Amino acid sequence: MTNFDSTPAAVIAERLLAAQTTGVPIPPVREQLTAGGIESAYLVQAAVTDRWVADGRRIVGRKIGLTSPAVQQQLGVDQPDFGALTADMCLMSGEPVPFGAVIQPRVEAEVALVLSRDLDVPDATLVDLLGAIDYLLPAIEVCGSRIAGWDISILDTIADNASSGMFVLGTKPLRPSDIDLLDVHMELTLDGEVMSTGDGAACLGHPYRAALWLARRLSALGTPLRSGDVVMTGALGKMVPLRPGAEVKATLTGLGEVVTFGGMEP
Repeated sequence: MTNFDSTPAAVIAERLLAAQTTGVPIPPVREQLTAGGIESAYLVQAAVTDRWVADGRRIVGRKIGLTSPAVQQQLGVDQPDFGALTADMCLMSGEPVPFGAVIQPRVEAEVALVLSRDLDVPDATLVDLLGAIDYLLPAIEVCGSRIAGWDISILDTIADNASSGMFVLGTKPLRPSDIDLLDVHMELTLDGEVMSTGDGAACLGHPYRAALWLARRLSALGTPLRSGDVVMTGALGKMVPLRPGAEVKATLTGLGEVVTFGGMEP
């Protein structure tokens, strides 16, 4: 989508890519994006993901952010945002987050959907979505920010691939017909201490509502969700900083548990 030249999007993308490589976060980028707004921030994100693909990384799905009304109000927006997921971001429950792989890591618990069909219509309905979901999994998102101190606005986080890091999936798939996600209660613990709680309604009213927003938005952009894609639907509770060596466990009633650990310095 974007050639790496001297365009503003390309310059900001290069700074974000360098931050990930060096592990040194950069100052906020919002001032350079204010004139173009949200669309200019997505141009930066596209430039970053284009580079990833050119370097051989494989996009395997999407994440949805800003699904909490409180967070939307805090950042002055009225919609969620999205970012790309790549294969090398994916961990299985029980695996640690490699030390240094995520800058300023924070964890949150959510529901992951895995699709068995494309969702390539701009007016996707709940029926379309339910017909396209193969199975559900409990998940932990390991968010990260290439922006120093998590000093982010909506423009910063969109440009930074929706503050992506890694994601951890549970290992027991569940069919959508076997659970009502609105009834899901989430508890996230750090070394056994409860740090975050929530339920299905915390995610834009329902995780399926968030997924529908994403499906419609991506279809309208000409980059629809595809069969096999993972969709991280958004947090069910607040983010929690991840300490090296700490055990993170998310329990989602009806969906099960998913566990990860903060990686230790070699």
